[in-house]
Amino acid sequence: MGSVVSSAKINARSMDRHEKSGFGSNKRVKISTYECDSFQRIIPTLPDELSFQILARLPRLYYLKLKLVSQAWKAAITSSELSQLRRELGLTEEWLYVLTKLEPNKLDCYALDPLFRKWQRLPPMPSFVSEEESTGRTQSSWFQMWNVVGSSIRIADFIKGWFRRRYGLDQMPFCGCSVGVADGCLYVFGGFSRAVALNCVFRYNPCLNVWQEVSPMISGRAFSKAALLQSKLYVVGGVSRGRNGLLPLRSGEVFDPKTGIWSELPEMPFMKAQVLPTAFLADVLKPIATGMASYKGKLQAGTKLGIVVNEELYTLEPSSSLDSGQIKRYDSEQDTWKTIVPQVPVHDFTDAEAPFLLAGLHGKVHVITKEANNNLQVMQAVLQNNIENSPSEENIIWNILASKNFGSAELVSCQVLDV
Repeated sequence: MGSVVSSAKINARSMDRHEKSGFGSNKRVKISTYECDSFQRIIPTLPDELSFQILARLPRLYYLKLKLVSQAWKAAITSSELSQLRRELGLTEEWLYVLTKLEPNKLDCYALDPLFRKWQRLPPMPSFVSEEESTGRTQSSWFQMWNVVGSSIRIADFIKGWFRRRYGLDQMPFCGCSVGVADGCLYVFGGFSRAVALNCVFRYNPCLNVWQEVSPMISGRAFSKAALLQSKLYVVGGVSRGRNGLLPLRSGEVFDPKTGIWSELPEMPFMKAQVLPTAFLADVLKPIATGMASYKGKLQAGTKLGIVVNEELYTLEPSSSLDSGQIKRYDSEQDTWKTIVPQVPVHDFTDAEAPFLLAGLHGKVHVITKEANNNLQVMQAVLQNNIENSPSEENIIWNILASKNFGSAELVSCQVLDV
């Protein structure tokens, strides 16, 4: 292994005008009515159009505190006009959002500013409680192994561990949600909560810094996969509850963030939907809990965790040793996978929903994993001398972009938002 390098209203007036954005830009920004004190300017003595230009050029990291300056500043910083102006000026920032689970029925989300290498904790997500849970439905014995699909490593061994446990219904934790991004917002879909497959959907708006529940899915599903294609979110596969066991879903649905409407998709041909006997759980659920990505205008599903960076499809393939893996890139012309990073230091957390995660930041593949000391690390492999045709451990240096101790929290998922 190569060496590791650590890091470092307006009330009485409504403005609907187009002005040049200034500061060397030829773009125009439309300023609409927003809530603040009557006739109060954002910055005294300056036109609001100029104030927007100033705010747009400040790092996002400062916005959380700047909203406390005044109601006018809060209204401006949380407005869609400011977000639009940042996009027009090319000043958007990519942040990494990591979803973790510490308590059984509570998800925590953290945002990483990769430039300043600072973490921010997001507001708590709404509670995952379904109507079926509140009526006190009886526990089914098959459901005691639901958590096994959280890991794609040694899944059969983990099933045996769950059969040896005798947890009550009220103790069964939440798991199996999927995560996607659209229009600069983070979406969390479904999951299992005790004995119920959920159809709820929550959206996080980074400009407002709030979570809100949006239109639910048509079907309750857990361990589905989500991906963005042509500005719409596709949620496919996963599992639900049948009469006598877990029911794998070959159905899918698509969400339009503009209208808030869900539509059903044709059933997928690659899986036969039937109630799963316990004996087949490990073999059949393993491919359900894997990756899906939007690649070359199509949704690509596979048995490995994958992401698309700069229109290239990458995957992280665990090795048999359980403490390492390989990053591979797909060659569409030859229909083959080529190893570009021969060894990735990932650790074995069999009871975690996601022992490791992949993310694309600033055009580079990053690996998110936990150390044995509970430090979460965001790492990037740097190839020395641009030797990509024959990579080896000796010519790879691992740069640690950020590190933070999240205690015993498990990794669930991650996404990148460009806002």
